[in-house]
Amino acid sequence: MNFEKVGKCIIINNKNFDESTGMSVRSGTDRDAESLFKTFRNLGFDVVVYNNRSCAEMHDLLKKASEEDHKNAACFACVLLSHGEENSIYGTDGKIDIKDLTGHFRGDRCRSLLEKPKLFFIQACRGTELDDGIQADSGPISDTDASPRQKIPVEADFLFAYSTVSGYYSWRNPGCGSWFVQALCATLNEYGKSLDLLQILTRVNYRVARHFESRSNDPQFHEKKQIPCVVSMLTKDLYFSK
Repeated sequence: MNFEKVGKCIIINNKNFDESTGMSVRSGTDRDAESLFKTFRNLGFDVVVYNNRSCAEMHDLLKKASEEDHKNAACFACVLLSHGEENSIYGTDGKIDIKDLTGHFRGDRCRSLLEKPKLFFIQACRGTELDDGIQADSGPISDTDASPRQKIPVEADFLFAYSTVSGYYSWRNPGCGSWFVQALCATLNEYGKSLDLLQILTRVNYRVARHFESRSNDPQFHEKKQIPCVVSMLTKDLYFSK
């Protein structure tokens, strides 16, 4: 993190959707956006929140961000709050592949973030499956490039923290916000300056898994559980403290 600044954090908060999408209002998401804004700002990020953006607007926004000069920044973060499906996320007018948004930051497209962490936190459903939960008892690679000019994989140094595992529903409380964002903010506030990011996200997993369970008058949605999912291509430990 030995750079002039920590970096930019973009929060896209989609609450209201066009009727044509068939998607409901995401009550509680403003609470999420507010908590995230404070948490990331406390970590030293320059935070900007964008509300209710269409697919094209989300695409343009992130493309533009990837074209900015990040050479004085240590990393980049983006939080997407919306409805979603397996590999896609909703804009106000329909859905877009997550890859179409994050791909702008690949090493071959965003040179000023090469070898720097590119962090994406995604609060969205990834399917309709529900988790019933279960009662608990309480080598050296010889195949290296011998040339002195080192190449970096274009997909290196990304991290994706999804609110839930592939195929599953993601829970949100209209009053308190989503389970994942509540746990993420609480854990970052507590350990953001002391632990590395993967240790922090492991604690987020624990919090969501142990401290949350759905309550509903509909038996189909009652006493359900959730586990977030971290996909890391980071090549170094990431500490937010200088």
